[in-house]
Amino acid sequence: MPKSRQKLSIKDWSEADQPREKLLQFGARQLSSAELMTILIRSGTSKQSALDLCKSLLAEISHDLSQLEKLSVSELMTHDGIGLAKATTIAAALELGRRVQDSPSHTMLKLSCSSDVFQLMNPLLSPLNYEEFWVLYLNRANNVVYKECHSRGGMTGTVVDVRLILKTALDKAALNLMLVHNHPSGQLHPSPADKALTKKIQNAAQQLDLKVLDHLIIAQRQYFSFADEGLL
Repeated sequence: MPKSRQKLSIKDWSEADQPREKLLQFGARQLSSAELMTILIRSGTSKQSALDLCKSLLAEISHDLSQLEKLSVSELMTHDGIGLAKATTIAAALELGRRVQDSPSHTMLKLSCSSDVFQLMNPLLSPLNYEEFWVLYLNRANNVVYKECHSRGGMTGTVVDVRLILKTALDKAALNLMLVHNHPSGQLHPSPADKALTKKIQNAAQQLDLKVLDHLIIAQRQYFSFADEGLL
């Protein structure tokens, strides 16, 4: 950035260089992550503009937005220039992004393969530092009629109630199930407990003419598919 601009606040820049004006003119997708964050936090410090502050924060996490998602409000506030207001604004924006993925508009999507399931669930599960176990309930055409976080746990596991899964399937008139959970440890392959649980749900579902189509494990933005690996 030219030295002459460093002395100016963002509102004093030319309109073409202001993040908000760029968004209005070109759309949000044309802005860098730092520019988008600048619009959120609005102001910088006496030493840094809002844009420089955001660039500095992103540099600390190697520009990996998945790491930004994992930071708590208190962790964000450890960065020089990020106070409570800025930290809560960033956290709220990230949570809204996650909720978009979990909105009703994401139901009735047709899932044709494991990659489709991964694209749907990765934004929800990859950022977490604890386990969640999700169930996608599908109709005969493999459209998602309902999805839910069945349980939450710790770093190494979560409790799954097979009876509740089957009850929900019957309540939602689902015929097929997709199971999905994450491994915060980064271990991509299933544990013996994962395999045993999958078999337990599969056997119980068969008694009600329900079918478990797949079980995905998501870790570090990659996935393992039981169906793809011939384990179902």
